[in-house]
Amino acid sequence: MPSASSSCGALPFRIQRDGTWLYRGTPIRRKPMVCLFASVLTRDAEGTYWLQTPTERGTIEVEDAPFVAMELHWSGCGRDQVLSFRTNVDLVVCAGPDHAIQAEWDVPCEECGTGPVPYLHVRDGAGAYPIQARIARAVYYELAALAVPGTCRGVPCLGVWSQNVFFPLSCLPAGDGR
Repeated sequence: MPSASSSCGALPFRIQRDGTWLYRGTPIRRKPMVCLFASVLTRDAEGTYWLQTPTERGTIEVEDAPFVAMELHWSGCGRDQVLSFRTNVDLVVCAGPDHAIQAEWDVPCEECGTGPVPYLHVRDGAGAYPIQARIARAVYYELAALAVPGTCRGVPCLGVWSQNVFFPLSCLPAGDGR
C-alpha cells in the first residue's frame, strides 16, 4: 500500500490574479512546467491550495483563482448552446451542469463600474471549495454579447445558456424589453 504524502509546509509558489505562477517571486516562464504544477493542484475543505504529488505536498498562495479562462468557443444556440473555455494552462472546460459559471450578478456594483467578476468551475476541491478559473474581461465581454434575458430565483436577469443550463451574468436593466 502506498504511503501518504509527506507535508512540506508552505512552498514558495504564488499564483497571481492574472494567472502568472511565481516561484520565489520569479515568474515561471516555461508553460509545460506551469501545466505540470497545475495538474497536481488541489484544494482542501478549508479552501487552502496544495501542490500534491504521490510523495510530497505543500501549500501555495493564490491571489484570486488559480486559473484564468482566456478563450471562449461556442456552438449551437439557445438551450443547446455549448460554451467551451480554454484556460491559461490549456485546460478546456465546457460550462454546464458540472462546470458552472458563477457571478455575483444580483449585487449592485455602481461604484466599481466593471460589473461582476465571473468564475468557471474547473474541478472539485474537497468540501465546498472548488478550483476555479477567473473569466478574463475580454471573454466576459464575449459572454455578454451572447447573453439573453432570463430569470434566476424569480429575478429578471441577463445570462447565457450552455448544455441546457442558464447562467445569470447581470441584472436585467429596468425597462429592458428585449
